[in-house]
Amino acid sequence: MRERDKFELLLNRAGFSRKLTMKGVSGALSIKDILAHIFAYEQYVADRLTSIIQNEEYLPCKTYKALTDFAYDHGYPDFGSQLISEDESNAWVDEKYKNVALEEIVAQELHAFSQIHAALEKMKEETLLKHNLYELIADHTYRHYQEHTKEINRWLSEIRSL
Repeated sequence: MRERDKFELLLNRAGFSRKLTMKGVSGALSIKDILAHIFAYEQYVADRLTSIIQNEEYLPCKTYKALTDFAYDHGYPDFGSQLISEDESNAWVDEKYKNVALEEIVAQELHAFSQIHAALEKMKEETLLKHNLYELIADHTYRHYQEHTKEINRWLSEIRSL
């Protein structure tokens, strides 16, 4: 939660919507694009946690057809599949959310984060350990925040000096 609070404060510092949609924060990505990536990964985690709570088995996709069906059904790529690289996953997310309004992405991302939080409150420590969830959650939440915080801070410094 501390990392989440820091990330939200940084986004608030970025300010106006026009800044959040300006390209160049990380390569050609805007803060909006970064939020879409974070949302997709967080929704993946939220869905995995829900599956565990409901005793449903998740198996990473093993065929390209299954990978396509998964993305269509869930609205994000199967980040756990060996059939899709991180670059391919990110390109998929970029394409899907490029024309989605910033406000919609923010709302969806906040909802995914709250789903993760609610699921964690329902889980016992042994379940978290059994499924190696601390690592999964860290990789798809606050480690993303930390990674993108550096890029956003650098970018904000650059545009302030213009």
